[in-house]
Amino acid sequence: MATGLRLAATAGLLALLAACGAANREPPLESFSAEQIYQRAELRLERGDAEDAAEYFAEVERLYPYSEWAKRGLIMSAFAWHQAREYEQSRAAAQRYIDFYPADEDAAYAQYLLALSYYDQVDKVGRDQGITYQALQALRTVIERYPDTEFARSAMLKFDLAFDHLAAKEMEIGRYYLKRAHYPAAINRFRVVVEDFQTTTHTPEALHRLVESYLSLGLENEAQTAAAILGHNFRSSPFYEDSFALLTGRGLKPEARGDGWLASVYRRTIRGEWL
Repeated sequence: MATGLRLAATAGLLALLAACGAANREPPLESFSAEQIYQRAELRLERGDAEDAAEYFAEVERLYPYSEWAKRGLIMSAFAWHQAREYEQSRAAAQRYIDFYPADEDAAYAQYLLALSYYDQVDKVGRDQGITYQALQALRTVIERYPDTEFARSAMLKFDLAFDHLAAKEMEIGRYYLKRAHYPAAINRFRVVVEDFQTTTHTPEALHRLVESYLSLGLENEAQTAAAILGHNFRSSPFYEDSFALLTGRGLKPEARGDGWLASVYRRTIRGEWL
């Protein structure tokens, strides 16, 4: 009898636990409306769980693909993935939104999110700069497609910063070669800054490093011309003071001489076409 009672009690307890488990089990998402799933995603986003939120937003699109909530869920999944620093997934969602809803008012924001997914991956200047070029291309698309939006204005600022970042990379490599007396290689890098990144903050230093490099090679005409450009455009820069001191220490002065690439830059500068 005692054994039978124990078995009956155990069976009853197991049945009770099974019932509790069933009661606590969450219904499948398919049983919720699009709005309810969207609200769940918003709640998780507010709590700081961006990745979980992104997955819920994506479920809205999957379960209710032709609803207005699906469109909202798609743009919000791009945002939430970006918040979670899952940049590839953010890009994919943003691109899908642009493909599906190119004329929608949020298309500009989707394009901006896509650009941000590249821009926010731009790391230290010592890293490979391929992602920076992709960021520049994506930011340019925002500026050209949506010129009158707040996103275009923000993209312009970020474009300038990313552009400056590329120039910084060239300067870093140029300094590396200069310190090791690889002057031709250093000159090639500084030339890129002067010719391709002349609107960045690195141009004065690039011109000064060209003065240093050319003087080290005994190419005085080129050194004097680089200093002349530096003085014409950045006379108040401490780099001009350093270049001026280097030249006068050798009995030279900043002036355009010869007919090399720097002389061509100098002529364009005088005509006001360079900057």
